[in-house]
Amino acid sequence: MKKRSLLLSILFLLLLSTALVGCNGGGTDKTSNNNNEDTPKNETKDPEKAEEVQKELVFGRGGDSVSLDPITTTEGETFKVTVNLFETLINYGEQDTTLHPSLATEWKVSDDALEYTLTLREGVKFHDGTDFNADAVVTNFERWMNGDEEQFPYYTMFGGYKGDEGHVIKEVKAVDAKTVVFTLYRPQAPFLKNLAMSPFGIASPAALEKYGDDFMKNPVGTGPFKFVEWKENDRIVIEKNPDYWMEGYPKLEKVIFRSIPENSARLNALLAGEIDLMDGVNPSDLEQIKGNPDLQMFERPSMNIGYLGFTTNRPPFDNKLVRQALNHAVDKEGIIEAFYGGFAETAKNPLPPALEGYNDDIQEYPYDLKKAKELLTEAGFADGFEMELWAMPVPRPYMPDGMKVAEVIQSSFAEIGVKAEIKTVDWGTYLEKAAKGEFDAYMLGWTGDNGDPDNFIYTLLDKDSIGSNNYSFYSNDELHDILIEAQTIADQEKRNELYKKAQEIIHEDSPWVPLVHSTPFLAGKKNLLNLLPHPTGSDILTKVEFE
Repeated sequence: MKKRSLLLSILFLLLLSTALVGCNGGGTDKTSNNNNEDTPKNETKDPEKAEEVQKELVFGRGGDSVSLDPITTTEGETFKVTVNLFETLINYGEQDTTLHPSLATEWKVSDDALEYTLTLREGVKFHDGTDFNADAVVTNFERWMNGDEEQFPYYTMFGGYKGDEGHVIKEVKAVDAKTVVFTLYRPQAPFLKNLAMSPFGIASPAALEKYGDDFMKNPVGTGPFKFVEWKENDRIVIEKNPDYWMEGYPKLEKVIFRSIPENSARLNALLAGEIDLMDGVNPSDLEQIKGNPDLQMFERPSMNIGYLGFTTNRPPFDNKLVRQALNHAVDKEGIIEAFYGGFAETAKNPLPPALEGYNDDIQEYPYDLKKAKELLTEAGFADGFEMELWAMPVPRPYMPDGMKVAEVIQSSFAEIGVKAEIKTVDWGTYLEKAAKGEFDAYMLGWTGDNGDPDNFIYTLLDKDSIGSNNYSFYSNDELHDILIEAQTIADQEKRNELYKKAQEIIHEDSPWVPLVHSTPFLAGKKNLLNLLPHPTGSDILTKVEFE
């Protein structure tokens, strides 16, 4: 009797359990569905059903931005973010620097090249809901023109600020809501290409007035994404602009830019699924990425220069013979072999070979310690001297490991009696000190903004750019006259000849040791689509999505 009673009890419990499960919607409540708490209670999760398409991109990068107001800085980590928040009047091609419509749909140039009439896109709004129009364009340019190099270092691209001798723009006028006219004092051949540069993203006038100096942390543009938050040295979050003028875009709902300084740590984060995309891939890691079926590689078209600069108004670097001697004391081939995995070429000029006007006839300073020693002796430094060598604290496309490259240079300098103490500091402070001329010698580089030789030679080495991008404080009146003439004429062949002459002057004066032109790589998840790395180093993510 006890056995029969026990069997009946077990049967009753089984029937009761079955009934409870049936009332409970297939086990999709939070108790039985720990890994899928967001699954609707009346639906079951089909394990064979394809996963939902990923809508959030986590982009791992080497350093944090220093500002989110693009006109206030010259460093690339800022532009990685701001090109997705702000739009320029004219845009570049998807992987080149050809000119295409953006906030301006068309443009006309007068016969004397002194007047540019731009027709603006209608129906565009800033992220704060205010209208984009010609008055907004005027406000932005008036703001920039009335600044100085400490506020807006990139405005040297237009010859300086109001009152400066080289200032190019005479007037910016709103003819009507959708028409703006730029009148110039003198022709400027790269004017339209300069308008397309990411620093000249158009900001909301209402937001500029509201936030004042804090606009750099509260950016408001017209771009495909709008700003959400910035946790310094950690992450910047942007989200989809639901009112973006380009129908159906952007594809992503959110982008998170994470700061992970070490290249290897960034790769580990990618392998662990903590990020979806990374830049600054070590050349030594390329084979590992190629062999991983879950990852893909992206090659960025090369348009850069990595260099060792000398602050030419500080002794002994005010002596041309000293600078020439140190050029002979850098083993560029050895640096490329050790740190670039062959994905770079030695540099001899301040602009990359792909650009028009490149002077290939110039003979590179060979690695020759004997010659270096002879030049030092001629300069009066037979026993050498002591100096500080500042190394970049973050990896850049043109300099994957600044500290290790500095150590190689330090070793070579020691062989000619030059004792270089390597120093560094955080990235933002590094740029501030360099701009003030506080370094003896420093390691930096440049990724081109617009594909014009003017953007390298004038921007980096003309006397107009001292205090902004000319960190070497190098000044040569003959060079300046050549560069201004090259800006003024429209004939590209004549411009190219002038730029070749400019490179001869720079080679002789040696304010830098041009080191390398690198081929940068990115790595990302295999299902990441439509990422087209841009040669400027700043990628607009409007069309990026996951498969």
